Amino acid sequence: MKSLFVSLLTFAIALGLQAQTEPDKTPPTKKPKVGDTKAAKNPAPMPSSGSKGGDATAQAKADENAKPIDQTNFDTSVKPSGDFFQYANGGWIKRAQIPPDQTRWGSFNMLIERNNDALHQIAEKAAKTKSTDPTVQKVGDYYASGMDEKTIEAMKTKPLQDELAKIDGMKDRNDVLKEIAHLHLIGVNVLFNFGSGQDDKDSTREIAQALQGGLGMPDRDYYTKTDDASKKLRDEYEAHVTKMLSLLGEPAAKAGEDAKKIMGLETSLAQASRTRVELRDPQKNYNKMAQDEFQKLTPDWNWGDYFTGIGLTNPGDIDVHQPDFFKAMNTAFTSTPIDGWKTYLRWHLINAAASALSNDFVNEDFNFSEKTLRGTQQIKPRWKRVISSENGEIGEALGKLYVDQYFPPAAKARALELINNLKEALADRIKSLEWMDETTKQKALEKLAAFQVKIGYPEKWRDYSTLMIDRGPFVLNELRSETFEAKRELNKIGKPVDRTEWGMTPPTVNAYYNPKMNEIVFPAGILQPPFFFANADDAVNYGGIGCVIGHEMTHGFDDQGRQYDKVGNLTDWWTKESADAYEKRRQAVVDQYNEYEGLPGLHVNGELTQGENIADIGGVKIAYAALQKALDKHPEQRNQKIDGFTPEQRFFLAFAGIWRSKIRDEEQKLRLNTDPHSPGHFRVNGPLSDLPEFQKAFNIPDGSPMVRAADKRVNIW
Repeated sequence: MKSLFVSLLTFAIALGLQAQTEPDKTPPTKKPKVGDTKAAKNPAPMPSSGSKGGDATAQAKADENAKPIDQTNFDTSVKPSGDFFQYANGGWIKRAQIPPDQTRWGSFNMLIERNNDALHQIAEKAAKTKSTDPTVQKVGDYYASGMDEKTIEAMKTKPLQDELAKIDGMKDRNDVLKEIAHLHLIGVNVLFNFGSGQDDKDSTREIAQALQGGLGMPDRDYYTKTDDASKKLRDEYEAHVTKMLSLLGEPAAKAGEDAKKIMGLETSLAQASRTRVELRDPQKNYNKMAQDEFQKLTPDWNWGDYFTGIGLTNPGDIDVHQPDFFKAMNTAFTSTPIDGWKTYLRWHLINAAASALSNDFVNEDFNFSEKTLRGTQQIKPRWKRVISSENGEIGEALGKLYVDQYFPPAAKARALELINNLKEALADRIKSLEWMDETTKQKALEKLAAFQVKIGYPEKWRDYSTLMIDRGPFVLNELRSETFEAKRELNKIGKPVDRTEWGMTPPTVNAYYNPKMNEIVFPAGILQPPFFFANADDAVNYGGIGCVIGHEMTHGFDDQGRQYDKVGNLTDWWTKESADAYEKRRQAVVDQYNEYEGLPGLHVNGELTQGENIADIGGVKIAYAALQKALDKHPEQRNQKIDGFTPEQRFFLAFAGIWRSKIRDEEQKLRLNTDPHSPGHFRVNGPLSDLPEFQKAFNIPDGSPMVRAADKRVNIW
């Protein structure tokens, strides 16, 4: 279950699923709960190697002490000039098997599994400790309630009976509106999304935000595509909804009829929703209006009553991201019978809560959300599911205990040194750009200098003192956590922005750039091998975490990030000449990635993935330049080979290694439809084929597959 309340515009490094709102329009730890159903609770992140499949934790531990550059991972039957991803990772790919409870397996997963082990130990200890520390108490009680399978099985849906009774008791449309407001407060995504966020054009203040939403499948295209595979998936979704309603006690025939009604309502919302590519345009998705103007879009939906229902006394101006969606929402609100609303709301409540209920709901939820949609073969152990839920709901409490034990000050200091070196390298690159005029260069340099840097964990921890967590029903701990977060977000509206806030929990294996804050953020979770080695040579660390840092910095100047200025306002600070030159280069990135096939017949969507691709290309280029600066300071390392490889070669091998991965076809297909990140293979070969530095490092001749023709090479940053 994930709150629908939105706050940050972020661009993350990892291959995370995006929810059915604007891509990267929410903090990565707080995705709206929409068809990415259990992605947040049962993450299928990317680690490791050599064992022949089996338990994910065992595989991760097997590689915990692996060398930074391990030649057993190579496939030397492939030349670096032909397919560098395969050359650097092919040996590992041949050995590794995707564990049955994962949808992909690679470097990210390895670290996530190790972090999960650490969080598991922390939660187990907290659950067994009688502590007066409220953080320890909440972490322990949340975990204990989730692990109390006997009670969860015995209670089945009893903890939700009051919620179900409220839905069944609706008599008119005013009741429907009030119930939708209530469900929003407990983290159930129905009809649309509403919450708080920075004003795109006044980044100092928080305003109300209204966005499209209300779907049960991962994306609007799942409802609108007419190919056979999409039709089959819709049939499977209907069957899944039917089964879930049957588990609630509906007769099979009625459940089947209700599932068709739900599909009809969700399809109408999907048809009115913008595509993921359309959602990438921040200008078109910024439509600030007063409440009375918003009311005119939806004459039959009373926003005053809705705001009363969610406890928002003074909404002020509202950023209505997709006005046409809300017109269609109004039509759906009036045309759907009350019984239809009961069915729709009952379904979304049970869909949101399923993973915290008895095993009949858990297993049916897994069968569709994981097995059908993503190809997962086996559900994760209960402790992993509970830890993931806890990290999502009270992640800063769990994270505080995590950093106390697992994040040494030296790691933070080394990361800051790398960041400063990359900022210097990017500044040098901006100054030398031949296509950007001096006026725009100066603005770009000012923006770069204004980057806020966050490393490891928040300066100010979230205060959970008003949140009740106990050892009662697990699902109620989730619902109370969602309500706490929803109210916390709503309370921001009309107030100054808190620039100390984080959008990821400390144990998260990821990083992000937030253009409204103009900040780059690196949680403690990712500042470990295989991204960051405390005792490795510079080449390895610049190729690993350095490229992650460069990626996030470059997001400040990708097709979306470049539209925000140094203080985070959506404003055009480019001259027309520089903007036109950028547009040509941006389009070249789109064209390049459109060429790549993620699966036979299924190409990467160059428009959807362009921001991440621009960041990948720019990130590795900037990190390489920063490595050269580091080598200038330590010239004795420049000609030093380790295991037969020069520093430049080790840099590119380390970069390829962080994207080492295998992925199930179902998961790959889902991501090709919904993910703004390209598949890992192309996150390596795409950027490197554009870089003369890579060609030189491995002495690759022109005309090779890993060298794009000079007239097609992408070079923005």
